[in-house]
Amino acid sequence: MSSSSPSLKPDVTLSLMLSSPPSIEALKPEERGIRLIQLLLTCATHASSGNLHRADACLRQISQLASVSGDSMQRLATRFASALAVRLVKRWPGLYKALNHTQQPQPPELGRAGSIFARAFPYLSFAHAIIARTLFQAMSEERVIHIVDLGSGDPKLWVPLLRSFANTPRGPPHLKITCVHANKIVLEKLGPRLVKEADGLDMPFQFTPLNVSLRELNIDMLKVRTGEALAFTSVLNLHVLLAEDDRVDAHFGVNKSNNIKDCKQMGQFLTMVRSMSPKVLLLVEQEADHNMNRLVDRFVEGLHYYSAIFDSMDATFENVSCEERLALEEMFGREIENIVACEGLEREERHERYAKWTVRFARAGFKPVRLWCDSMEDAKRVVEAYGHHGYKIASERASMMICWHERPLYAVSAWNC
Repeated sequence: MSSSSPSLKPDVTLSLMLSSPPSIEALKPEERGIRLIQLLLTCATHASSGNLHRADACLRQISQLASVSGDSMQRLATRFASALAVRLVKRWPGLYKALNHTQQPQPPELGRAGSIFARAFPYLSFAHAIIARTLFQAMSEERVIHIVDLGSGDPKLWVPLLRSFANTPRGPPHLKITCVHANKIVLEKLGPRLVKEADGLDMPFQFTPLNVSLRELNIDMLKVRTGEALAFTSVLNLHVLLAEDDRVDAHFGVNKSNNIKDCKQMGQFLTMVRSMSPKVLLLVEQEADHNMNRLVDRFVEGLHYYSAIFDSMDATFENVSCEERLALEEMFGREIENIVACEGLEREERHERYAKWTVRFARAGFKPVRLWCDSMEDAKRVVEAYGHHGYKIASERASMMICWHERPLYAVSAWNC
């Protein structure tokens, strides 16, 4: 090589790393938590811009501070770090698919985690109590009732409602429940359970299973008949219809803040539901804003939201490494991974706050209606039965929310035409 040739230089990007943290042993829990948040946010920024070297440097430091058996911040950090790592690995589709092939949890494991969640926390029982009371009050004078369950499939929601209708002074109405669920096993368990309950109550009852996703559902499948009083319920499912290709919006900077963009799929679905003139539509959703195009925006919101979830787990499970807790954290870890590592149609965990749902429903011609006044007392009794301090019920017009130390986590709202 001639003397005029440039000399070889090391890759300077490798030297542009975060400064090394103090020794792990010297960090107090509060300091460690702050350091983890700083590293996670820095890593999210590098992952978003595609700077693999710097993102990797952050992940190496996070791995030294985080732990699946540590405090809530350490455990949360492992889930968000894992999600960021998956996002980075997805840049090599072959490698990602090869690694992911053996890591997908089986459906029974996810179902078990859902059962643990419902049993250990008041969130779903809170929602079920409000739904049951509101449906009963809205339909108490009707003689033929058709309720469409959009993806819940939980007998703990429907069995108490059957019993309420069976004890009306006029005698039980003819009740029809149509359950839409992509998991056939859920439908096969729910149907016989409800039919047996209705038989014991001597109640005219019809159960219709629809083994389809919400995206596949159409009006002909529901077979709504003239004279039926119709209602819809959705428990933590409707947000999947917000999934769409975000590349155009991301390119032009749409939805960087609180703008609420139209979603064709959601608009068509709500228009279809409204065309059937339901008496009420009840919606339960996470009170969070994870439907933003920019990774860093939804990453910050995700840290804020799931830190409250993990803190509430600390109040429920004293043993940080118990099997039930690990199953729950795996379930929430899958949500976090979808929020952080996925884009476009693959990103289905697009939770939005009640204020944004209000706009979407108004665009489709719905209006909010007040939940039954006694629902607040029912919800308080449900939460108090769990015996944990820190939960609070909040009411806002046509919605009710359950909070953990002032942080709203789940909201129930009601709508009609």
